[in-house]
Amino acid sequence: MKKFVTASFLIAGLLIVLVCCGKKNDDPDTPKVYRIEGALTVDGRERTYLVNLPPAYYDNKDYSLIIAMHGGGGSGAQFEATSLLTQKANASGFIVVYPDGVKSTGLGIRTWNAGTCCAFAVENNINDVKFISQLIDKLVATYKINPKKVYATGHSNGGMLSYRLACELSNKIAAIAPNGCTMVVTQPCNPSRAVPILHMHSVLDEHIPYTGGTGNGISGIYAPPLDSVFNVWSSKNACATTAQVVVNNSSYKFTQWTGCSNNTAINYYLTKDGGHAWPGGLPGSANGDTPSQAINANDLLWEFFKKYQLP
Repeated sequence: MKKFVTASFLIAGLLIVLVCCGKKNDDPDTPKVYRIEGALTVDGRERTYLVNLPPAYYDNKDYSLIIAMHGGGGSGAQFEATSLLTQKANASGFIVVYPDGVKSTGLGIRTWNAGTCCAFAVENNINDVKFISQLIDKLVATYKINPKKVYATGHSNGGMLSYRLACELSNKIAAIAPNGCTMVVTQPCNPSRAVPILHMHSVLDEHIPYTGGTGNGISGIYAPPLDSVFNVWSSKNACATTAQVVVNNSSYKFTQWTGCSNNTAINYYLTKDGGHAWPGGLPGSANGDTPSQAINANDLLWEFFKKYQLP
């Protein structure tokens, strides 16, 4: 009997250890960390990212995750600093990750492979969809993230990748909110479900004109007009209504497609100020365009994302 009791206590102790080790950062003796610089290897290449956890992270659970992707030539740290999205995440209580695009040889310019754009990432056929997919898996396994509440946003080349993720990774991405970009996928867009879209742009954006064309900032690559992009997505999402102008004032024009599958919608804000920059943020570089003050991208995208989650 004594041996049996001893063995029982050993087994019980082992179970307690296993349960405790399985918790995600809930051990009161573990230092509370809110900023994490991480890396993972994809196709033999190290990919890096920065995670920000909100102040109340260790007291709650069921967090949303926003994947925020920088523009061409930027970085995760740069996009965090100029978008001011971390301040919004801390105030509103969601997790945000800023992944880095691959660096080019020579100048070390970071880009994403969104289809026909951009530069080094496209020329070397970098599989950024695979990177983001594996990043989601790693973050969901590590932090207290609801896998049904994962969203993507990005500026310029990063916004383009948001569209590609909506096409190819709609089983993991609940909604997207691109800014200052267009869709440049090279393969047919076949999402497995309707994807809610919030698009933000400026009429003064000369890098990626909302009317389409080559612009002056994407190395002569043709940018499809946004009307054609929304035509594709309103069809993919089976929207019952055509474009409806909800607001059109001196500051911005807000167009919406509603009655889409699974109660999704397409929201399009076209500002009349600003340029190729993150609305409500800071210029993306020393010579960057002045951001629009007509709208605040962080406020809009969070209110939009909160309405949707994966089935």
